[in-house]
Amino acid sequence: MAKISYLNTPFTIKRLSLKNRIVMPPMCQYQAKDGLPNDWHFIHYVSRAVGGVGLIIVEMTNVAPNGRISPNCLGLWNDEQRDQFKRIVDAVHAQNGKIAIQIAHAGRKALGADDVVSCSPLLYDGTNEANKQWQYQMPRELSKNEIADIIQKFKESTQRAVEAGFDAIEIHGAHGYLIHQFSSPKTNLRTDEYGQDKLLFGEQVIKAAKSVMPPDMPLIIRFSAQEYGKDGYSIDYGCKIAKRFADAGADVLDVSGGGDGQLDPAHTPDFHAGYQVYLASAIRQSIDLPIIAVGMLEDHYLADYVLSRGDVDLIAIGRGLLNDPYWPLRIPSSPFVPTSYQIAFK
Repeated sequence: MAKISYLNTPFTIKRLSLKNRIVMPPMCQYQAKDGLPNDWHFIHYVSRAVGGVGLIIVEMTNVAPNGRISPNCLGLWNDEQRDQFKRIVDAVHAQNGKIAIQIAHAGRKALGADDVVSCSPLLYDGTNEANKQWQYQMPRELSKNEIADIIQKFKESTQRAVEAGFDAIEIHGAHGYLIHQFSSPKTNLRTDEYGQDKLLFGEQVIKAAKSVMPPDMPLIIRFSAQEYGKDGYSIDYGCKIAKRFADAGADVLDVSGGGDGQLDPAHTPDFHAGYQVYLASAIRQSIDLPIIAVGMLEDHYLADYVLSRGDVDLIAIGRGLLNDPYWPLRIPSSPFVPTSYQIAFK
């Protein structure tokens, strides 16, 4: 059996030095109360640091109460939340791990919120299997003053994340959440400057976040490079999004797809191992920034092969790490097995 090596090579961007190329992507846990991380989150994230993940990205964490996917989602709109996150950050660092946080606003995909907002008043037509007790509501259209207020909230949440000691920040511009809603021609029907320039809101959020980040701290942008719904935008538009967000200050591109509503078989790839890697490869051909690839890559050999081709830099392992917190340690000849566990990983 061939030795896997690419996954276990180090990677550095700005001050962020990773011991390997394995990323735990944001995955909602729906375990919070009042937006506060608790013992569930502490154990969930720190165990992946023990398990050898190079970069852990905390699940979608929201800038306002009405920006949560559900009332059980995390927030970073107050200092109490910041201080609870610091406990997790410090523990991950103690296990020789690095940790980022994904900052977001759900927009029209907020469930159980009193005031659902979006760029345009369009009802989301998808489903959320984890939160069936709530139904999607018709959002109201944000005024320009309210848009400015949300951008400020992104800035304030980013500042709190910096204060909590996170190693990097990820802004969520994918999967049909608020930045994606502004970016998409299907969901942004505005006639003002935010409709005429659909990437303006995302650009302004990125610049606001960068303004309170240390210059050597990397900013990651997760975005959908292609929509999978009927009449969704193609990879060509996804490349335009990548270029615009990179010009605004993104240091790393986390390339995903979909999130705009009901899937359209004519516009959706088959769901198989590595099904979204082609999007990451296409983005890399259009812009020279570090790329995170996603999409059913939990087979060690497939993940290593994708890295070996040279057009992505990091591999996100989602469900594989939910299934096995020690996924990285099972890579043949892994150098990251803790001394206490080595008897079990020979």
